[in-house]
Amino acid sequence: MCSSDLELLADPRFANQRARFEHVADMAVIIKDWAATFPDRESFEAALEPMKMPVGAIAQLADIPDGATIMIGGFGDVGMPFGLIEALIRHSARDLTLVCNHAGRGEEGIARVIRQGRVRKMICSFPTQQSAVVLSEFLRAGRIELELVPQGTLAERIRAGGSGIEGFYTPTGFGTEVAADKPVMNFDGIDCILERALKADYAFVRAKLADRWGNLNYNQSARNFNPPMAMAGKCTIAEVDDIVALGAIDPETVVTPGIFVQRVVRSVS
Repeated sequence: MCSSDLELLADPRFANQRARFEHVADMAVIIKDWAATFPDRESFEAALEPMKMPVGAIAQLADIPDGATIMIGGFGDVGMPFGLIEALIRHSARDLTLVCNHAGRGEEGIARVIRQGRVRKMICSFPTQQSAVVLSEFLRAGRIELELVPQGTLAERIRAGGSGIEGFYTPTGFGTEVAADKPVMNFDGIDCILERALKADYAFVRAKLADRWGNLNYNQSARNFNPPMAMAGKCTIAEVDDIVALGAIDPETVVTPGIFVQRVVRSVS
């Protein structure tokens, strides 16, 4: 087992963390504490090498506690941080609230976290597509709570959460179950319901490029929910295709400024 923080951070597999967190002393503590949960160095090494997982992703998620709210970017499979989801599957945190466009397909991705019985609540706009068998099963059994949110409202609640707006009125959902127990106001003859902002303890986002300050850009439509979620998370973890030098990303193409990003990992896919 690594005997010191310096030895851990010297490991080349933590290069991404060093680049993004060279000024943060507690990154070494997070990695060391996580390493200490393994009985020997061999099992620690094995945990660093999963084929589907970004290098260092397990360490980046090590401090997620029980009861956390996590936003997960993506629209369908496009722009989803699958490596970070894989790392979450290997995590032990329970009673999670997940905010996402959908609830996974088949037994993969988010559906596997639900299958593990670790998700208390799903907040999403497209939960029961034909392949969402796990969520449907858990809903019928009363083992998970679902908050169904119209997709435009979901996007705006997330954007509001990242912009310091605590709530807004919208006509979407008025007169339906979506409006239950929500305040109603009439604006110029249009009945609207109050929707509260959505915020998260952690946000998992998928981007194309990052620099060591955490500035991000995205690959076309893979952008989708990722930028507003990056703003709405207290701790945003970005899975990226590549980490480039400062100045390599044209400032005009930066979508998410690094001030909203706390951790960066390189995808292996």
